[in-house]
Amino acid sequence: TEVARAVVGLDPLLSGRMAVGGRPYRPREPADAVAAGIGLVPEDRKQEALLLMQAVRDNVSLVVPDKVSRYGFFSRRRERALVARHVAELRVKTPSIEQAVGKLSGGNQQKVVFARWQARGPAVLILDEPTRGIDVGAKAEIYRLIESLADQGLAILLISSEMPELLGLADRILVMQSGSISGELPWQEASEEAVLALAMRSDKKAIERRVS
Repeated sequence: TEVARAVVGLDPLLSGRMAVGGRPYRPREPADAVAAGIGLVPEDRKQEALLLMQAVRDNVSLVVPDKVSRYGFFSRRRERALVARHVAELRVKTPSIEQAVGKLSGGNQQKVVFARWQARGPAVLILDEPTRGIDVGAKAEIYRLIESLADQGLAILLISSEMPELLGLADRILVMQSGSISGELPWQEASEEAVLALAMRSDKKAIERRVS
């Protein structure tokens, strides 16, 4: 979560360097990430992603003001058309796009966040625990959505504590410890045992550093 927040400018980057498309990248605020083509589906959607009292329409169109304007003027018609299209594509179950997003199920709330970024069209999408707090059926839909986005060429950084997600979705798995990458596994070598072995080795090294 800390890495994801730093990448999109929610928290300051204390050390290290980042590059997007070969160019140095150091965001000062989330708007810098959006401009660089980076989106985030945060771990806590209710606190950090959604305006629960606002309509589905408002939540989806939040990061696409340029796509719902014409000649510099906001167009409600364009906004409704764009939101309706992405809500339909992601099969968000809602009476209408004017429904308050807080009244939707957890799975459909998460789809609204995905619809927002699908409407924006980023080059990179960071998913921080994307299926936390949603039921099994909704999880399967989210997994299919992630695979579909990846097939369309979107680069996805998946942060997950659920082993089945990592093994089922990731092309490669990176294990982090204290902000640094301590191990990497390509999908051909990935297994629960291999991932746990890397994690345990990382924990052991961290303990040794603290003791020394």
